[in-house]
Amino acid sequence: MKIIGFSFYTFLTLSLILSPWAVSEAAANETPPNIVLVLIDDMGWMDLACQGNSKVSTPVIDQIAKDGMRFTDAYSAAPVCSPTRASIMTGLSPARLHITNHIPDQKRFIPKNAKLLPAAMKNVLDLEYETLAERLKELGYKTGFFGKWHLSGKYKRGDQGRGDLRYAPEKHGFDVNVGGSCYGGPPTFFDPYGIYSLPSRKKGEYLPDRLVDEIGTFMEKNKKDPIFISLWYYTVHWPMEAPESYLKKYRGKEGPGLKDHRYGAMIEALDDSMGVLLKKIESLGLTDNTIIVFTSDNGGFSGVADMRPLRESKGYLYEGGIRVPMIVKWPGKIRKGSICKKPVVSTDLYPTLIDIAGGSRDSDRQLDGVSIKPLLLEKGSFDRSALYFHYPNYAFHQGNRLGSAIREGDWKLIEYFDTGELELYNLAKDIGEKKNLASQNAKLAARLKEKLHIWRKEVKAAMPTLNPNHVK
Repeated sequence: MKIIGFSFYTFLTLSLILSPWAVSEAAANETPPNIVLVLIDDMGWMDLACQGNSKVSTPVIDQIAKDGMRFTDAYSAAPVCSPTRASIMTGLSPARLHITNHIPDQKRFIPKNAKLLPAAMKNVLDLEYETLAERLKELGYKTGFFGKWHLSGKYKRGDQGRGDLRYAPEKHGFDVNVGGSCYGGPPTFFDPYGIYSLPSRKKGEYLPDRLVDEIGTFMEKNKKDPIFISLWYYTVHWPMEAPESYLKKYRGKEGPGLKDHRYGAMIEALDDSMGVLLKKIESLGLTDNTIIVFTSDNGGFSGVADMRPLRESKGYLYEGGIRVPMIVKWPGKIRKGSICKKPVVSTDLYPTLIDIAGGSRDSDRQLDGVSIKPLLLEKGSFDRSALYFHYPNYAFHQGNRLGSAIREGDWKLIEYFDTGELELYNLAKDIGEKKNLASQNAKLAARLKEKLHIWRKEVKAAMPTLNPNHVK
């Protein structure tokens, strides 16, 4: 085969040299696995039975954990949704992207008489970044997006979540977009959904079921090619809605582990939809060559989720806001029932999935995430000195203080910008972050603070500013 005077092999070699990622020699001899990336919205660390919550029924997800690896110390890149989603798509930290709050950041979130004004941020994921979907397409994958996007600006009344369509999933490497919009939560979980990319099909149909059914159709059409599915459920975000059969089961069961019966109903309905998806994958003969990643975009919403033993919830830099469930199943590769206690973060998914798909890292390409493939396979080295978090904006609940955090080993330091106060916790001994050890371990706190400052400077993190109207 000739291409304008060049041999095919010369053309291929030049393409690999010029590409920021190349196909590794080992991967060239293997069939790339299908990838199903499941991102739950607002699922807390304790919202699954396999995480220790006896109040919810999640047998399907529990079985995925039994068949794969469960991470005890997994984190979202931010305590709210949009920054974490952007980190997954790019492998870059929210601080570097300047997407540090739920989109759009709004003045109404600023507390009355706040000492600090939030840092400026972007309300879209710019097209300049090569996304995970775009890179996987270059590696031969068919790419489908299903569910919540929340990276394309703000909605206008009556636009059904269109936002700025220049930044929709289709513009970021996805072949199809079913349900992706600028909405942070759906107008309703029942058809008609009021989402522009999810036209009405069957009145009363439940949203998780619809998304899984659409994925089945997509996989049937593309099963001869490697497939990348982003299933980013709107569940378990507000509004709290589930079919009556699930609601009936959980009424009256509120208590430790479950604040709201509707929340338990939504979680079990989600689990059942995951079961339908797994059966579809099995019916297509794809189970043995499909990797499933399951995680959440931030901690649970305090109004419905019981985050104990963690402190606080969504919108806080405490563990309840950023520690999330994470499970990975890869048949024949990951040891069944394995547990990993190494800290990992959502930013790692980009390099990890490209690594698994057969792409090799170019040394000139800047990423904040690192491939956790050595952890998944339990062989090879995995070196990272620390995890960093930056939240210089006010959450929707206005209850958080603006700050940054660093986790190094078992130690976690939080720095607050309003007073410069430091909080230091040993998470191995104090997962609930009850005892501030900053004064007792001043040298360690100072070292971690300096490390945090160096990182913020390196990523050019935007910082909050003094409020000129603040009254002391």
